[in-house]
Amino acid sequence: MSGRDLLTDERRLFEELCTTDWLAAGFRRVKKNKGSPGVDGVTIAEFDSRLDEELSQLKAELASWTYKPSPVRRVEIPKPGGRGIRLLGVPRVRDRVVHATLKLLLEPIFEPLFSDHSYGFRPGRSQVQAVEAARKIVAGGKPYVVDLDLSKFFDRIHHDRLIARLGQTIPDQRILRLVGMILRSGIMANGLVTPSTEGAVQGSPLSPLLSNIVLDELDKELERRGLEFCRFADDCNIFVKTPKAAERVMASISGYIEKRLKLVVNREKSQVARSDRVKFLGMTIVGATIAISHKALQSAMATVEELTPRGTHLTLEASIDGINSWYVGWSGYFAMTYYPAQLRKIEAHIRRRLRSRLVDQQKSKRNLFRKLIKRGVPRRQAARAVFSNKARWALSNTFAVTRAYPVGWFVGELGQAIRSNQQLPHWFDVDRWIRLT
Repeated sequence: MSGRDLLTDERRLFEELCTTDWLAAGFRRVKKNKGSPGVDGVTIAEFDSRLDEELSQLKAELASWTYKPSPVRRVEIPKPGGRGIRLLGVPRVRDRVVHATLKLLLEPIFEPLFSDHSYGFRPGRSQVQAVEAARKIVAGGKPYVVDLDLSKFFDRIHHDRLIARLGQTIPDQRILRLVGMILRSGIMANGLVTPSTEGAVQGSPLSPLLSNIVLDELDKELERRGLEFCRFADDCNIFVKTPKAAERVMASISGYIEKRLKLVVNREKSQVARSDRVKFLGMTIVGATIAISHKALQSAMATVEELTPRGTHLTLEASIDGINSWYVGWSGYFAMTYYPAQLRKIEAHIRRRLRSRLVDQQKSKRNLFRKLIKRGVPRRQAARAVFSNKARWALSNTFAVTRAYPVGWFVGELGQAIRSNQQLPHWFDVDRWIRLT
């Protein structure tokens, strides 16, 4: 039975929540997403080992209204580039089961109501689709962007407005009461519990859906005004034809967000600019094309350096293992760029870092000289490079070293060495690595 069908009887929605079948479906989602324990220290594996007992108890507590969500465990995650920290919350496993089950029941009801211009946290929708939609809008003649940044969005969700918004669609007051209890469950940090008077926990399976319900009101307002936009979670770009129109939209929409939605627009990070000056989901729209943003490229370069540090105890194969596991995912997303040279720039940087590592492994200049000759570099060319007083980074880019370790070496000999290393994880995708190099 779908969530939408459950609306035919306002009592059915909560009653379905209080069944072991739905709670078991919720647990399967929690188990699939993995995650660490909450304040009670119970792991997913431990919960799973006594699943029938746990779900039966949860069902009884929900049905009798003795269920009480516990405070979430506060976790601080550093933001990329040292730009502060992101505060996450980890609910107990049993609470996550309730959150996930609520999402399973509510998502089919709200999904058909959401805007076609919303792409985040929705089944069948992705960042790639959002960026492509933005490209089409810009190519259609609206090159100016109102780039809105909502300050601490998840932490500032207004509880009463969210419950009221839910109540416009969900007639079952028990569901609304339960969501309210979840929102107000509190936060535990350093042994102290802080009440939750606003915000939704980043780390709850239910919060992404709740965030879309909150921001759907913004989507509907933008549609009512006839504006073209793309939104992924709280990252919203509005596209217009002229800079004057962009300034007007920035002022009016910022006022709407703060007065109507009770959220805060970060004036420092929000901007009005041409699309080629705006970063949207790591990409930049340049005319009718898509490019990886300068900031995303810089971040990728920094990641490569972190994965290939100097003085590491890891073998070369193990270092490549780490690079591969990151780069396969990174390049898979950023492959939407219309400029393949951007990917080749990262790949060339990876190879140079590895060549630098190979140079450093030769403990003396004489050893390096012999190694280069052994790899087919003419003696005079090898001597000119090795005995030039260049440091290892400069040496890694000399013709002698690149000739000794060309792209073909990464494809051939090194690739074969990686394949034959039985200690590497079974998921190591050497063919993907070789194709990219």
